[in-house]
Amino acid sequence: MNAREPAIALTSRSARLRQMLVSNELEFLMEAHNGLSARIAREAGFKAIWGSGLSISAQFGVRDNNEASWTQVVDNLEFMADASDLPILLDGDTGYGNFNNVRRLVRKLEQRGIAGVCIEDKQFPKTNSFIKGEAQPLADIDEFCGKIKAGKDSQTDEHFSIVARVEALIAGWGMDEALKRAEAYRLAGADAILIHSKLSKPDEILTFAREWAGRGPLVIVPTKYYSTPTDVFRKAGISVVIWANHLVRASASAMQSVARTIHETQTLVDVEDRIAPVNEIFRLQDADEYSEAENRYLSASRTAGSAIVLAASRGSGLDAFTEDKPKVMLAVAGKPLLRWLVDAFKKHSVNDITVVGGYRADAIDTAGVKLVRNERYEQTNELASLACAIGTLDALENDTVISYGDLLFRSYILNDLVESEADFSVVIDSSPESENSSTRDFAWCSAGDDRGLFGNTVLLERISSEPAANGVAPHGRWIGLMNVRGAGREKLAKKLAQLQTRADFDTLDMPALLNALIADGEQIEVQYVRGHWRGVNDLEDFRSAGEFAQGVYTRGALAQGVATEGKA
Repeated sequence: MNAREPAIALTSRSARLRQMLVSNELEFLMEAHNGLSARIAREAGFKAIWGSGLSISAQFGVRDNNEASWTQVVDNLEFMADASDLPILLDGDTGYGNFNNVRRLVRKLEQRGIAGVCIEDKQFPKTNSFIKGEAQPLADIDEFCGKIKAGKDSQTDEHFSIVARVEALIAGWGMDEALKRAEAYRLAGADAILIHSKLSKPDEILTFAREWAGRGPLVIVPTKYYSTPTDVFRKAGISVVIWANHLVRASASAMQSVARTIHETQTLVDVEDRIAPVNEIFRLQDADEYSEAENRYLSASRTAGSAIVLAASRGSGLDAFTEDKPKVMLAVAGKPLLRWLVDAFKKHSVNDITVVGGYRADAIDTAGVKLVRNERYEQTNELASLACAIGTLDALENDTVISYGDLLFRSYILNDLVESEADFSVVIDSSPESENSSTRDFAWCSAGDDRGLFGNTVLLERISSEPAANGVAPHGRWIGLMNVRGAGREKLAKKLAQLQTRADFDTLDMPALLNALIADGEQIEVQYVRGHWRGVNDLEDFRSAGEFAQGVYTRGALAQGVATEGKA
């Protein structure tokens, strides 16, 4: 039986590691070398991690000869500690120098939440034990005992563990020397002894364990004698087994195989089914936790998460330019209309973009967007296209911008729209009839656009294609840009479903939906602008859009319009 210490309260990582060292049960440490492998070790069920010097050096792409500095190793350990709540026992090589280096190392490890360090009795800089181990000189016993004492005197956490690694068997100095060194290190204050062997059989280890007779916790690394049944170690009174380098070796062989296959085949078809899905990497990175935190902490500056672009039409009067493409793919100032929209949306974190195509939907560039097809685009109007999109979006799961596909606008217009707190908000241009005269969605509002009255909420009252309905002049034109957020998402989906039951649904456009919401008593907030946008409804619009986009581009691109200039 080993002379083990009494059980201790498992209140910290260091306490948990110490308990594993003194436990009457055989315990296991799994090698890890970065944050990802540390999380994988934790998920596999391991209770603690071995911060392998070989593996950490390998993931840096350098030799296990102290080529990675101790500060680089400690920085790497911090990522490992953050990625896993497991205790980490660092393979600290020779302590990176003399007693003073060990003192500083212990203090820095404690600061990073590392549970313990293992130092070996070789000379600095070290070389991996399996590379001509018999030719590597050992440290003087007294000098190494001084390192142990310096480390123990420097720790502030009573449970921080220092494990002394005996290399006498590796160096060929024999069993008596190994036992003498181990006893000296125990008396110097080492919390456990790691006895190392390069033989393919456990004979030396078992002999040492028998002679050691349980004087203190004993740790082994069966890398070379891996075929030994684990129960043999249990019966020998071993305290902890370290699986020392197997995750880095597994990853290396997997990466070599995949890289070779991709290079030879010049395709991903043969490897995709044998590698982890991208979503698994996201899961291991704890991406869901970030999304939850974003919802908690960014609520004060919400932005719409999704957009629906209605782009099913060919375009009236643009036949000469749209024979092989829909209007949304017309190039304006060297870039398709759709790309102007997508870039503007993504600038404001509206990243989930659905485009409803119809005419020549096969020619729509789907980079960064999801394409939904309105197969009946020739017989239907805008609401039918909107219904196609909403049917694929889980009933507007995110706050959503709804946009015509032929729009260009300054960045501030979208920024102000998505920052609105209203369930429904629309952009109304109050400027006199000028550059955008082809737009026929005239808007009447609860108040006109008075730039001297800030902070007043203006509501949309109706939209009509007749500019002089009831003899009252409209307050402006709807530009084709709407935001739906919060409770408004469910309300819009419900109203759209109701409209779908009407016999004339195929003829209904977006203004019909807005008017229906208003008739139900919903408040639609107005965001007034004065110009700074273009709609491409005919050939003349197409020509002026190029001038508009080119002007914005020279100021720093459409999505970076200057808010102060835009609101003047």
